[in-house]
Amino acid sequence: MVTAILIPIICTYFFFLTKKEMKDHEVKWRNIGKVNEEAVITGKIKTISEEKQRFYYNRYIVVQEMQVQTERKLVRVKKMAPYTNNAEVNEYHIGERFRFYGSWNDQYFICNRMNTIESNN
Repeated sequence: MVTAILIPIICTYFFFLTKKEMKDHEVKWRNIGKVNEEAVITGKIKTISEEKQRFYYNRYIVVQEMQVQTERKLVRVKKMAPYTNNAEVNEYHIGERFRFYGSWNDQYFICNRMNTIESNN
């Protein structure tokens, strides 16, 4: 008798717990590319790599990693975005100059947005 009452209660509890966890991961996934704009870097792109990474179960993110030559040193910049069916991934070319807005995370600069700088050459 206790089993007939207790098992459905436990299953219902874990169902709602899992549903809440999936909602939390959905919000984190949607906001993966949004970081505080605490710093600005200006430079020219030297190398670009792009890959699709698993974020959570069937959720993926697109990670674009660039090496940018600033006036002083070579900086590794990451730009992340959620991967969806209708996602438009921006293509960047080596040699283009950009101004990157974002924040530092360990040895990477996590980019929130970037603007093209017109070259006067």
